[in-house]
Amino acid sequence: MISDLAALTALAQALSRSADLAESLDAALATVAEVLGLETGWVWLLEEGDPEPRLAAARALPPALRDHPQAMHGDCYCLSTFRKGDLRGAANVNVVWCSRLEKVVECDLGLACHASVPLAVGDRHLGMLNVAAPDWRVLSDEELNLLTTAGALVSLAVERQRLEAASARAAAAEERNLLAREIHDTLAQGLAALTMQLEVADALAAGDARLGEVVARSLSLARSTLHEARRSVLDLRAAPLDGRTLPDALRDLAASAAREAEDAPEIVVDADGFTAATSALPPAVEAGVYRIAQQALANAARHARARSITLRLARTADGLELAVRDDGVGFDVTAVPPGRFGLVGMSERARLLGGTFEVDSAPGAGTAVHVRVPLHAAGRSGDE
Repeated sequence: MISDLAALTALAQALSRSADLAESLDAALATVAEVLGLETGWVWLLEEGDPEPRLAAARALPPALRDHPQAMHGDCYCLSTFRKGDLRGAANVNVVWCSRLEKVVECDLGLACHASVPLAVGDRHLGMLNVAAPDWRVLSDEELNLLTTAGALVSLAVERQRLEAASARAAAAEERNLLAREIHDTLAQGLAALTMQLEVADALAAGDARLGEVVARSLSLARSTLHEARRSVLDLRAAPLDGRTLPDALRDLAASAAREAEDAPEIVVDADGFTAATSALPPAVEAGVYRIAQQALANAARHARARSITLRLARTADGLELAVRDDGVGFDVTAVPPGRFGLVGMSERARLLGGTFEVDSAPGAGTAVHVRVPLHAAGRSGDE
């Protein structure tokens, strides 16, 4: 076994090599497992406002855990002890005493002992790091002290990532508010003044049917554009997900789009592949994909006159896919007129996330929007 100092140095280097939290936790598990000769490990994270612990990393899980994912959900003896404040340092726990592991101990579990390491910063409970082995042995005080220190290093890495994410969200929110103020103070105010002038013109053109028709159309367009400008101000000032998961936010978005559309289309959201363990995404990805879905639904409901819209969100081996299909009027993708800023905006958001954006449509054949975002490269930009 290498020295404690060498082990902690190796762990610190592993945690500092990547800005991605998942990669950092994987590296930490590998380092701790190598140092102590405990092959298996996993990390729980506790999110604020969510009572369900999230499995953030796992290493060499035995078949009874790997093939029974339900065993890796929910609370357990170790986590509940930690929440109560009874677990402050690493603790060597017999596998049968663990309320999670005892459920599958009869299924050829392949583990005989494990140690739990609390992750905390001050009074904040961040999660739990667990290591395990197939053979029972009592970890020495030195090994438990090493695990406690390792837990402190991992806790700092988790807290650093959360602070960076919070800072990025705050910066994005400030940028959105600045843009909202610009739209309100310039475009919206100008449109409001234009609408008032057109209302006067509409009244003066009462005796001229032809002129009155032109003014009425112009007034309707001005009012609609003013409404969209004000909606944009509200959307920019609001946090895109407002504490919800991306699937939940998309379902709420679909319900709102259906209510507001003139013809009330049927909108189906398919995000059943997302679970508590797989739904965590970088904030920039969540915000970007949400905004793309928002624009795609708006196009389908308001402009394509669709009666049926399907939104599908799926995780792949290395990324995230969003597909929005409608049965609307469609259009010729090779002859998109200038000024279709919705399409340009969706494409630009996908590009900023390191992803791709495709549109498949034809007159009378509906439209399908496809977005693919590689999660290993995403999350570098905020919600622009």
